[in-house]
Amino acid sequence: MTRIQSRTSDACTCVYVSLLKGTALVVFKNGGTYHYSNVSRRAILNLMVNPSMSLGFWVNTNCVQSDRTKCGQRWNAAPCVG
Repeated sequence: MTRIQSRTSDACTCVYVSLLKGTALVVFKNGGTYHYSNVSRRAILNLMVNPSMSLGFWVNTNCVQSDRTKCGQRWNAAPCVG
């Protein structure tokens, strides 16, 4: 997974994406962590190559409000990711 950080967001700390698997692991500032599958690979690639894109905007558009994605595991704290 590729870690996307250093972006502006009032809601997200960071996002881990896998272009190959079409997944996103979203770590929110409140400590909540969500795993999304079936994320658009085109949207993931766009996030990876566009350094000015807001993480919160991307997550809302491509994960939270998307009809195609599925939200799997949820944690109340960030998982240990090396």
